Amino acid sequence: MKIIIGGAGEVGSLLAELLSNERHQITVVEHDGERLRQVAGIADIITVEGLTTSIETLHRAHVERCDLYIAVSPAQEQDMNIVSAALAKRLGAKKAIARINNGEYLREENQALFSDMGIDYLFYPEKIAAREIADLLRQAYTDEIMDFSGEKLQLVVYKLEKGSPVIDRRLSDITGTMQALRYRVMAISRRGETIIPRGDCEFRLHDLVYVITERQGLDEAVSHSGRKDFDVHNVMILGGSRMAEMIAGKLERKLPNLKLIEPDRQRCRELAELLPHTLVINGDVHDTDLLEEEDLRRMDAFVAVSGNSATNILSCVVAKRLGVSKTIAEIEDMDYIKLAESMGVNTVINKKLITASRIFRFTKSHNVQSLKYLNGLDAELMEFIVKPGSAITKGKIRDVGFPKDAIIGGIIRGDAGIIAVGSSEIKAYDRVVVLALPSALPKVNRFFE
Repeated sequence: MKIIIGGAGEVGSLLAELLSNERHQITVVEHDGERLRQVAGIADIITVEGLTTSIETLHRAHVERCDLYIAVSPAQEQDMNIVSAALAKRLGAKKAIARINNGEYLREENQALFSDMGIDYLFYPEKIAAREIADLLRQAYTDEIMDFSGEKLQLVVYKLEKGSPVIDRRLSDITGTMQALRYRVMAISRRGETIIPRGDCEFRLHDLVYVITERQGLDEAVSHSGRKDFDVHNVMILGGSRMAEMIAGKLERKLPNLKLIEPDRQRCRELAELLPHTLVINGDVHDTDLLEEEDLRRMDAFVAVSGNSATNILSCVVAKRLGVSKTIAEIEDMDYIKLAESMGVNTVINKKLITASRIFRFTKSHNVQSLKYLNGLDAELMEFIVKPGSAITKGKIRDVGFPKDAIIGGIIRGDAGIIAVGSSEIKAYDRVVVLALPSALPKVNRFFE
């Protein structure tokens, strides 16, 4: 595909790098020459210096030959993204999508306005991240979760703790006694390595395990983690960002004890008016004594979204040491993600990866329903809609030559979620959940064409 990225900020730069690795033809348009030089140093791309809202600049980028235009200038330049995407579509781009920072634009009654402007999709990274965090607090047993087709299947992620009954056991020993498979281990992350497990694969302490499960298999799958399930009633949020506001807004009527700490006094006043059921505290987010004074020890969960990756990691480490069961940190510096996980942070939220997952769906064929990048895993998780006559329908999974560096985890057929095994047969119009290493992506795609 020929893809133009409007904006070379953090999100635009990551997209340029990821998309260029998938052999798309990438052009980046940016008015800041220094940003443009930086992104040119990390990705094989074409650069065009100029405003993304300039018709002349868009013509120089050959927008009329563009398959996908992505407007991702920084959040404070939201209006520029909308104008840029609308211009790109009118000038010939086949599809145009834009980053926004205003939830009002996403209301159903406003969608037609942007459709009339030619914009195919609006995405709000902070809102998506807030929804993910709220879901994780409602389902505290997992470090990451993804639903497929209305929870007919779920992907859950957990780290193996001391006391886990599966440590030093082989996968075949655990699943071999089941009459019908209710869940399947799709991947293991171990010391930075991504493993597609087979029957002789042994689990190790601190493995990060990615499991696809039916509803009735969820409790058993999670019980292998060695972690006790618990309900979240007491939550502390560090930072008063827009994302923190959205998280608190989703949770405050459901939790008896929700606290939010923010250093800016004026922002605290605003939050107190917007969040009447949240205790808003004006204080230094770096002050660990303050966290203890505000009963951090009594919290079931701690969410650090201060906007500073290092502060978020360290505060989560403090929370863990004080006995908080679940910690979630917003981390925007990609180099810090593995560090955070090694220091015991349960869940890492990265808005750039969330954004990339949403956008990459537009670069895939029409039969890819959803796609997600998973923290700690060098792989893509995809949901395919099976076309009639495609190669994957030509026999049992074990007989069609499916790549070894990919795994089919589950099948959604009608209203039923089915865990896939070697003897499973896939039919036209099934939805199929696949996890694939980068080396397998071209081969996997051919099975669903």
